[in-house]
Amino acid sequence: MHCLKNTLRSLLMVISLGALGLTAGCQQHSPPPVAAKAPAQANADGWSNLVDEFLESYFKAHPHFAASVGRHEYDGQLPDWSQAGIQAEVDRLKAFRDRVTQYPDSRLNADQRFEREYLLTRIDRDIFWRDIAKAPFKNPEFYLGMGDGGDSLDPSTYVVRPYGTLEQRARAFIHYAQSVAATAPEIRKNLITPMPATYIKLGVAGFSGLAEFYRHDVPLAFSELKDPALTKELNAAIEPAAKALDALAEWLKSESAHATGPEALGADRFAQMLKMTERVDMPLADLEAAGRNDLVRNQAALKSACSDYMPGASINQCVAKVASHKPEGGAVAAARRQLVSLRQFVIDKQIVSIPGPELAQVQESPPFNRQNAAYIDTPGPYEKELPSVYYIAPPDPSWSPAEQADYIPGTSSLLFTSVHEVWPGHFLQFMWANRVHSKLASLFVGYAFAEGWAHYSEEMMWEKGLGGDSETHIGQLLNALLRDARLLSSIGMHTHGMSVAQSEELFRSQAYQDVGTARQQAARGTYDPGYLNYTLGKLMIRKLRNDYCASRGGEACWKDFHDHFLSYGGPPIPLVRQAMLPGDHSPVL
Repeated sequence: MHCLKNTLRSLLMVISLGALGLTAGCQQHSPPPVAAKAPAQANADGWSNLVDEFLESYFKAHPHFAASVGRHEYDGQLPDWSQAGIQAEVDRLKAFRDRVTQYPDSRLNADQRFEREYLLTRIDRDIFWRDIAKAPFKNPEFYLGMGDGGDSLDPSTYVVRPYGTLEQRARAFIHYAQSVAATAPEIRKNLITPMPATYIKLGVAGFSGLAEFYRHDVPLAFSELKDPALTKELNAAIEPAAKALDALAEWLKSESAHATGPEALGADRFAQMLKMTERVDMPLADLEAAGRNDLVRNQAALKSACSDYMPGASINQCVAKVASHKPEGGAVAAARRQLVSLRQFVIDKQIVSIPGPELAQVQESPPFNRQNAAYIDTPGPYEKELPSVYYIAPPDPSWSPAEQADYIPGTSSLLFTSVHEVWPGHFLQFMWANRVHSKLASLFVGYAFAEGWAHYSEEMMWEKGLGGDSETHIGQLLNALLRDARLLSSIGMHTHGMSVAQSEELFRSQAYQDVGTARQQAARGTYDPGYLNYTLGKLMIRKLRNDYCASRGGEACWKDFHDHFLSYGGPPIPLVRQAMLPGDHSPVL
C-alpha cells in the first residue's frame, strides 16, 4: 500500500510448496509454521474455527477489502464509516483480541501459536490506527488506502480487474458509486479541522482524482456494454458519486487558509506504532542510528560508484547525468522490457524459486492514484487467473516543465523500481503468500515484510550481479538512499520536531532526489509515518539472512533462505526470526 498500494493482494492458483526447488548444496528447511499442513487437531480444538470466524467477521466489517481479495458477494459495499460504525469496529476488534489471547495455550501446537501471534498483530494494527492514532478523524489517507491492507475508496477492483463479465463488474461499480455518494458526507463529518497542509493536499488530490476517474475513465472502461439500460444506470450513478467527492475536495480546499503544520505522533505513540503493527520493540535511538548508518554506507558506495562513472565530477553532477539517461520509449515501455530480463536473471542466478508461470502487466497509473511513483496491484487469494498490474505514475501536471522532466526516472533507477515491484519483489512475494496454507497469511501481509522484502531485493540483486556497471549501481543506491531518508524523516518529523521543509532538504541533499520527489516524499512522511518500514524491513531481513546463512554456507545458502523466508506469508519479521532461528535472542537489527 506505498509502492504496494492499498488493499490489493496477489493472485495465484494453490500449489504444493513441496514441489518448489531448493538450491543445491544448501540445507533444505523444514516446513515453516504457516506453510505446513493443518494438523488434524486444528478442527478438533477449535483454533481453526476461531481463525475462520475472525476472517468472516473481518470481511463483513471490511466489505471493500473482501471484494478486493476476491470475495465478490461483498461487491460494491463500503464499510460503516460513521463515527458510531468506527467505534463499533474498534469494540469488535478488542473483544476478538480478548478471545484470542484467552485461548488456552495448551490447546495450541507450535504452528498455531505462530498463527496466533500473526493474528494478534493484525488486530493490533487496526486498533492502533483507528483508536490510538485516530486516523479516521485526522487523516484523509485512511479513506484512500493506508499501508498494508484494509478498506479504501479505490475502485480498481471493479474497473480494471476482469474477475467477471463486464455486466457483472458494471453492476458492482454502480453499487459502489451509490455507496460512495452515501458515504462521502460521513467522511466529511469525521475529518477534524484545522488539518495539516499536507493532509489537505493529499485529500484534495485523492478525492478530486477519484471524481475525475469516475467521469472520464469509468465510461471508457465499460464502453463495450451491450445492455443500454445498464449503461444508462451506470452513467446515472457516476455523477452523484463524483459530485460527492468533489464536494469533499472543495471543502478541504476551503480549509487551506486555516491549515496547520504536520501533526506528529510523538515518541511514545511512534514506538507504540512499531510494536503494535510490526512487533518491533527497540529504542528509537537505536533504530534511528541503524538508519543513519545505512545512509552513510550507501552514500560512501555512491561516492565510489560516481568516481568510476564520472571521474572528477561532484555527486550531484553524477546523479544528474544518470538521471538524464531516460528510458527509451518512456518508463512504461522500458519497464515491460525490463521485466522479461529480470525474470530470466532470477532463474539463471538461482536467486529464489518462482512458484508459477504468471506475469505482471505494466500500465500508467490512473489519475486518482498517483501519489507514488510506482506500485503493484495484485488480485487477492480468492481470485483465479487474473493479471497483476505494475503501475507507473506520470509527473504531476501542476509542476514546472523542468520538474516534470526530472521526475521521469532514469533507466537505472527504473530498473530497480521494476525489481522492487515485480522480480523478485512484490509480485513474486505475493505469489508465495497466496500459496501458503494459512488464509490469514495470504490475506494480511505486513508493511515491513512486503516493503522490506521488495527493498531488500534491490540490493540483493545488485550483489548477485545485476547490471554490473557503475551506472546500474548508482540507480540501486539512489533508491536505497531514498528509503533511508524516509526512515530518518519519519522518526524526525514524528519524534524530533523536524519540519516538512527540513525533511524535503534531507531528501535533496542527503539522498540526492529531484525537487518533485523530495517534495512528494517529505509530505508523505507526515501522513504515512510507516514508510520507514522500507528500510526497517530491509535491515531486519539482511540481518536475519546473515545470521541464518552463517552456518549454512554463506551466499550459497541465499536461495534456501529466500524460499524459507517467503514461505511464511507476510507476518511481522521478528516472528519469522523466532521461527527460523529458534532459541536465538539476538536483536532484530
